[in-house]
Parts: sequence; structure tokens; C-alpha cells
Amino acid sequence: MDKTKSIKQASILGMIGNVFLLIIKTFVGFMTNSQSMIADAFNSAGDIFSSVMTYIGNKIASQEADDDHNLGHGKAEYIYSLLISLVMIVLSFTVIKSSITNMFNPNNYHYSNWLIVVCIITIITKFCLFLYTNYLYKKFDNILIKANSLDHINDCLLTTLNLVACVLSLYHVRYIDSIIGIVISCWILKSAADIFKESYDILMDKAISEELKNRVYEIIKRYPEVKKVIHFNSTPVGYKYQISFTIYVDGKMSTYDSHFIANSLEKAIDKEIDEIYLTVIHVNPIEEDK
Repeated sequence: MDKTKSIKQASILGMIGNVFLLIIKTFVGFMTNSQSMIADAFNSAGDIFSSVMTYIGNKIASQEADDDHNLGHGKAEYIYSLLISLVMIVLSFTVIKSSITNMFNPNNYHYSNWLIVVCIITIITKFCLFLYTNYLYKKFDNILIKANSLDHINDCLLTTLNLVACVLSLYHVRYIDSIIGIVISCWILKSAADIFKESYDILMDKAISEELKNRVYEIIKRYPEVKKVIHFNSTPVGYKYQISFTIYVDGKMSTYDSHFIANSLEKAIDKEIDEIYLTVIHVNPIEEDK
């Protein structure tokens, strides 16, 4: 399946699923005056925002390079992933604050079997969405899908917390709800921080890893004609990189031969390293005895 089409499909499924969950959570939450269910409904509203951001970001990122954007629009993925991470961070702090408040001022909501039913439906729906998006992430290594995949599994955990709160309410035990809420929220916060950092690094043109750089140098070593390599630079292009460097070859070598080596090296790097979008090599002459 095509990457762009798969991400689009995942974001649409996410929106449909979250709209459905938002409706039933809001209805049951206000019907039973359950603060945890109302908070879970608020979480679903945030998920709808995340799915919309995924859809828009993927649509922009899939556009071809043009005169105004010579390297394409790949960084749009990271801009919108940054927005998703910020929503997750706000959500986590909101739940932490709510959990601390409820620990000292527990909400006396009215128990209903519908609370259990909605929790189970939510967990099943979100876990299925997690399995699907996690499969796509492993296949395409896309940060937008990664952000949505983490969000889905986070929702499973949050709703499990909600389910525990519903069951324990029958036994008038509510402090466990607040403790677990704080722990889960901290985990969500860490996941969001990781996505934020990854997006920020790309938007700030972080260089390729030493591992990738070493793989490039291993390919260069296959060409004994290359005497020296300098000015190695890399620029993120979406989830891939454009790299450039200067090679020195024997000054007595013909222009045709030296550029043939450079072209061959460029093709080898682009073919063997998926993370490399484009390789640009500049050729300089060097005296053989130097």
C-alpha cells in the first residue's frame, strides 16, 4: 500500500473512531455525572484534533518539490507532529491536575453499567486503531503515524484507568484512581516529550546520526580514487536527508572520469541507504603525491 494513501486512511479512521467515542462518552458522562468519563470525552476531542493534524500534515508533506520549496514539503510532517505532542503535553498536565484534585476531593458520581460498556467499547476501538497504526509506523517509519499510534495506546491506558475507577466506585475506593492517573499521565508526558524532541531536531536541521554517516563513509571507501573527503553536510528533508560533501581525486584524472566517479558514488549512496533522499558531491583535484 502506498505510504501517503495509508497515512490518509489511518487519519480518517482515527477521526471517525474518535468522533464516535466523543459522542458516547459525552452522553454517558453527563448522564451519570461522571467526571472521569467527561475527562475521557475531552481526551477524545483532543484525539480528533490529532487526527485532523495528521491528515493535513500528510497532505502537505506529500506534495512534490516546487520553485518555492526546492526540497519538497516533508517537514510539514514534523510541524504537525509538534502540534500533536503539545496537545498530548497539555492533556497530561490536565489529567495530573485533575487526579491530584480528586485525590483530596473525590467526585461522587452515579454508577451506571453504561460506564463499563463505554469503557470496554473505547478500549477495543482504540486498541484496534493502535494495532493498525503501529503496523503502518513499522512499515513506513513515519513520525505522524508514530504520534497517532502512541496516542491510541495512551487512550487504552487512560480508559482502563477510567474502567478501574468505575469498578472501584462500587466499593467506595477512589484514591487508587488518582494515583494511577498521575502515573499514566507522566508516561504520556514522556511520550509527548520524545515526539516533541524528534520533531524539534528535524525542524532545526539536526545532522544525520554517526551511524548513518559511517555507512556513507563505508561506501566511499569502495572507491580508491577518492583521496580525501571534506565539508560533509546534511539537511533533513521530511523523514530523509540530503547530504553533500567534497571529494578529492588525482588532479591528472580527466574531468569526465572524476565526475563519473562522483555520479557513481551518488547513485550507490542513494540506492543503499534509504534514509538518504539526495546526495550531492563536489569534485576537487589533488596532486597524487599529496
